[in-house]
Amino acid sequence: MELLLLSNSTLPGQPFFEWPRPYLSSFLAGKKKLAFVPFAAVEEQQDAYVEKVRPVFEALGMEIISLHNAKDPAQTLTQVDAVAVGGGNSFLLARALHRTGLMRAIADRVKQGLPYIGWSAGANVACPTIMTTNDMPIVEPPSLRAMHLIPFQINPHFTEDTIPGHGGESREQRIAEFLAANREMPVVGLREGALLHVANNRILLVGKAMKVFRSGREATVVEAGREFRRDLSDL
Repeated sequence: MELLLLSNSTLPGQPFFEWPRPYLSSFLAGKKKLAFVPFAAVEEQQDAYVEKVRPVFEALGMEIISLHNAKDPAQTLTQVDAVAVGGGNSFLLARALHRTGLMRAIADRVKQGLPYIGWSAGANVACPTIMTTNDMPIVEPPSLRAMHLIPFQINPHFTEDTIPGHGGESREQRIAEFLAANREMPVVGLREGALLHVANNRILLVGKAMKVFRSGREATVVEAGREFRRDLSDL
């Protein structure tokens, strides 16, 4: 099983998908067909989302097949060399994946060896649940459970920054709330410009340092370039 889980697609001041492009190129080397999942966008924006993503992957020699237009999306997964799940709203994404049966279908194919790319919301749904998303629940999915391709939660776009004078909770406070209610589940705070390359039972952190949060313990800072076990047991 191999996954590329990105905190975000684009850094400020850069073109769309500029910073992760070298990693995508290596990850997709030799592959020709990519299934794309645009369900994290609202329905009327999904066609435009596909067209925004298409040049990125076509530049890497990939043919894009969007699952929102497929007659049988699950069957389409058997005809491609990789799958990419785009960012946007995690609740929209989860609802569509559950309704179409793709939450289980994608997870099954990835466990059989289909490479998986997910950014932001697409990284959230690779987790056991979507409960550490930053998104507003604009729709109600049938379940908060996700693909469980990794045994921990990701908080994409993680930052310690706060807005002066703003009364809302910090990201770390929100994660602490999650851990108080879910004591056995670690959370990885994945900064923008960082990704996790998961290959079977090993993970490589690329780009920027991340934080690992566990209930009852101080957060652990993990530097970029570190390789560790998939279950985080050596961190």
